Amino acid sequence: MAAVPLSHPLSHIVIDHGDDDLDKVSSIPPHPLGIKPLGNKYFSNSDDARASIGTFQVLPDEVLMQLLEFMDERALRLLGYTCRFLFACARSDDLWKTIFLESELGQISSFKWRGSWRATVLGLSPEHSVRIDCGNVFSDVLHRPFVCSHISLQAYTKSIPAANQIKRLQDLSYDEFAGHWSRKPFILTKCIQPWPVTSRWSIDSLLAQYADVVFRAEAVDWSFATYCQYMRDNQDESPLYLFDRKFAEKMSLEIGKGEGTAYWKPDCFGPDLFELLGAERPAHRWLIIGPERSGSTFHKDPNATSAWNAVIQGAKYWIMFPPQTAVPGVFVSKDSSEVTSPLSIAEWLLEFHAEARKLPECREGICHAGEILHVPSGWWHLVVNLEDGIALTQNFVPESHLGSVLSFLKDKADQVSGFKKDITDPYSLFVERLRQQRPELLEDALKQLKERKRRWDTVVGDDGGQPQKKSTAGFSFGFAFGDEDDQEIP
Repeated sequence: MAAVPLSHPLSHIVIDHGDDDLDKVSSIPPHPLGIKPLGNKYFSNSDDARASIGTFQVLPDEVLMQLLEFMDERALRLLGYTCRFLFACARSDDLWKTIFLESELGQISSFKWRGSWRATVLGLSPEHSVRIDCGNVFSDVLHRPFVCSHISLQAYTKSIPAANQIKRLQDLSYDEFAGHWSRKPFILTKCIQPWPVTSRWSIDSLLAQYADVVFRAEAVDWSFATYCQYMRDNQDESPLYLFDRKFAEKMSLEIGKGEGTAYWKPDCFGPDLFELLGAERPAHRWLIIGPERSGSTFHKDPNATSAWNAVIQGAKYWIMFPPQTAVPGVFVSKDSSEVTSPLSIAEWLLEFHAEARKLPECREGICHAGEILHVPSGWWHLVVNLEDGIALTQNFVPESHLGSVLSFLKDKADQVSGFKKDITDPYSLFVERLRQQRPELLEDALKQLKERKRRWDTVVGDDGGQPQKKSTAGFSFGFAFGDEDDQEIP
């Protein structure tokens, strides 16, 4: 099997489902190895490369790729030299990402990123990477990740229906927020301009100042210089997202109003009741940096908190739904402790975006640099970067959502997250601080919770007997986060 140049154009089949669908696939180039979707096999006169994989033919492509996950670097390389189909399988960068994370290289913070996980593990420069013409390899399993890494995000984020658009306001007072907006998403366009970081920060300026600082990016701890290499040269379906909760300490930043501070929480959101916990409050603020296509799949913020997300550079697309909405493609366990959805943002956009956009509860919007978005407690949201960008985010407890937070801390204790490990009863801790400093607020919230429970017991029965009526109303889905850094992404 000789290596051959892939200079000739590679044809691929596109089924016309209408102009919108054509827009969404028109930006997808041919696969660099020539791999094609399975359906193209029936329009091809060439031999099927899969016929050469011997006993492996009994395994579906999905199972074959799972088997390859157990192979180490040497075994995967040797297997890839046997035939074109297995060469295509063994080049899957997801396999090499796992090898990287489990290797010694995956434990260091600074190294040379070479454009792909495979090239980085093997230390290959582009000119030393063998390319085999796999034009007779037909596989959705192998082709789909490439499609997902090249879809046009603009095709999904443009032409937002008027009824779906997240409201855009210049700014709000706290009274306006508390009286009308605390349970709705919105974007403020003239709120964070006074922050020093709004005018000073860019990816280049941060690189110049913090190149050697190590940040958390999902499962890895990399220097910012290394992460920038990766961010600017990768083809991952789901690029690693720098999401660090200890950034202020690492960057020696002062946060809060005053001379020499970097930024402060916007006045419009009012008191953050978790501040009563002082040093015992859970993780609540993060620096976010990522390339185009990076982001977070559907989730709710931890501990029933609300959040704001301020874009310093770039632009983010948000799609959001109220707490009780059954979001297409998102499946929640009975106790709300587990959320199952497509593995990547691109997969969800391809399969479910059109359906979700038609729901009357759907809210969508683009938050640009210099703008800040509010995420109400309990709202489902997916967010994706439309370009390389920087953002700051913070979770908080407004007075209007105190009851929801208390209910979550008490009734979903196994899903509470972000607290230090020595805090074994966050609910009691929070109640005690409220009783000491905001007793009137605590009393009102506990009365509301008691009334809510009474109404629920009336519906389902409060004596352990059979429910009088089943209902799904009133359930609040949660997203479980752990204490460890690699589980901290909201």
